[in-house]
Amino acid sequence: MLDISTKIEKKEWLEIILALAVIIAGVLLPSSFALISTTIFFALFAFFKPYQSLVILIPYVIFRTFFIEINTGMKLIGDLITIIVLIRLLLLNIKHWKSWFHFKLFEWFFFVFLIFGAIIGYLNDVTLASVIFQVRTFIIMYLLYFVISRLQLPKNFFVKLSWITVFSGIILFIQGVVEKISSRQWLMPEVWSEKVLSATNAVRVYGLLNNPNSLALVMFFAVCAVFFLRWVYKDEKYKWLLIVCQVAFTGLIVLTLSRGTWIFTIVFIAFFFIIARRSKRLKQFAITLVASIVLVYIPVYFGAVLMQQMGAVEEGPSDGGGIGNRFAETFDEDTLALMSESGRLFYIKKGFEVLKDYPITGAGFGTFGGSATLSYDSPIYDKYEIRSDIYGGKNFYSDNQYIQVIAETGAIGVLLFAGFLIAMLWIFIKERESMFGKVMFALWFATGVAGVVYNIWELKVFTMFFFMLFGIFASINQYYQKLPLDKEAENAVE
Repeated sequence: MLDISTKIEKKEWLEIILALAVIIAGVLLPSSFALISTTIFFALFAFFKPYQSLVILIPYVIFRTFFIEINTGMKLIGDLITIIVLIRLLLLNIKHWKSWFHFKLFEWFFFVFLIFGAIIGYLNDVTLASVIFQVRTFIIMYLLYFVISRLQLPKNFFVKLSWITVFSGIILFIQGVVEKISSRQWLMPEVWSEKVLSATNAVRVYGLLNNPNSLALVMFFAVCAVFFLRWVYKDEKYKWLLIVCQVAFTGLIVLTLSRGTWIFTIVFIAFFFIIARRSKRLKQFAITLVASIVLVYIPVYFGAVLMQQMGAVEEGPSDGGGIGNRFAETFDEDTLALMSESGRLFYIKKGFEVLKDYPITGAGFGTFGGSATLSYDSPIYDKYEIRSDIYGGKNFYSDNQYIQVIAETGAIGVLLFAGFLIAMLWIFIKERESMFGKVMFALWFATGVAGVVYNIWELKVFTMFFFMLFGIFASINQYYQKLPLDKEAENAVE
């Protein structure tokens, strides 16, 4: 049962504010000094304040792209927090070391998949650094699941995570609206403002994540956090603040013009209401969507046009960015031709060419359209004449998790990855009578669909939320032996 306390001590908020202040200060410091100082602070903070550190992960990961753009010395905080909290958990529970190796079936599939892809990649001349980079991308956020699922969680932990997500969403909303109205000239790093975008993309809101799709996914979870807090407080406290956030965040999702996230959201809502059968909630979603279009999307969209006409900002694309146009261009002949030449359809075609030559094992991690190939060269791109005119070079995301799995791990990898997904689904099906189980069931299906248009399991902002939620879900249902992390565990969910 989900046992929740809404009481958050003033001391807890002060600790969170202190950590955020250190991050902000770090951004303003010289790069090398920022790297050293933040590493020391967050190593200590994560060890002595592990629960607060897990909360801090949410704003850090959300704004990480912005932080690193301003100061490259800010890149290690997320991994550091995760690893230090993991180390603390293991050190405090050495006498329970056998419980460390109790894994669910989906985890075994996941581990074997990672080992298999890594070995095949290395055997096919992928550099060891590239292989390690790809494995790290897949596993780093899973470690959050490993930690959280085994913890005696404080009763207010879920509420703190939700509030920090809402506060992050408010910042993203304000910046996103200003970005749109100013035609990408205000409240953005100069290098982002000066980046040349196509007319189609220039009208989208990129936010402080510098990616409209990632921004939209974050705002989806921010909306979910709002609904959760309204349920927790039963609309007796913070009602109008949360309703305003609910409409504002949904409006920003619309402003991103992210078709993939729109589809993700529709699938989530559809499966949730199929299993939950709560028409009242569906009505709330519908009202929120209409209100967000009327009160956020339309005023901001025409506000941007007005600002250009008044000469307040440099003139930029003012058309082609409507909701209807965004859907219409999906099936436009020019768009389809571009996708076939250097976009998603091109990657799918090339992925099956790779599979034809490596039908059983694939070419291995670090060879096709994954995170590693963004930073390291792939040994097979020249052979298959793989390029990406959209991204301006060879380095690209496949924008399809499944074609990447197919090309890199072949038939064996497909079976292992399918086992990972299906074993996870079975857990949610067994818990479908609980509201949390219904949410995870719907989220699983939405994630599956998102994998067709995103490398969804490599997207940190998404996997952070997914594995945090899954970890809380596993902790509540006591899938593993509960392990104490600090004195706060005395008030834990038993």
